[in-house]
Amino acid sequence: MKNLFKFWTVHVLVLIVAGSVSAQEKAAAVNPLQAYYEVKDALISSNASVAGTKATALINAIKANEKTNASKVLRDKILFDAEHIAESKDIEHQRDHFTSLSTDFYALVKAVKLNDKPVYYAYCPMKKSYWLSEGEAIKNPYYGNKMLTCGKVAEVLK
Repeated sequence: MKNLFKFWTVHVLVLIVAGSVSAQEKAAAVNPLQAYYEVKDALISSNASVAGTKATALINAIKANEKTNASKVLRDKILFDAEHIAESKDIEHQRDHFTSLSTDFYALVKAVKLNDKPVYYAYCPMKKSYWLSEGEAIKNPYYGNKMLTCGKVAEVLK
């Protein structure tokens, strides 16, 4: 009986320790590309508050992912724009920073393999800007519902 008690005690302790994952470890589990997509989706919905929250998650994912250290210059540029998106409640200001964030993120994805599925690099002729998407369907983050389907896929990264 005593051995059975020790056995269960050890297993309970193992489960408790295994369940306590730090915030940094959770952020490391988030793929920076997925975090980028979540910022894009918030901008498509024209939700500045959610875009700010998702940009903070993107910052954490970039900082936690070792692959992004391959290009310190790109990493720093991405963090700069993500921080502006995170701090702003002005959707137009967020979208302005999303333009350069997307250009730099594209370069990072090309330099460092962050994707295991195709990434669609789409172009908005009205804004003269690009963005990355997980699907081929055009959903424009620069104009939201005003011009949701304005744009075209310019390249597919595999």
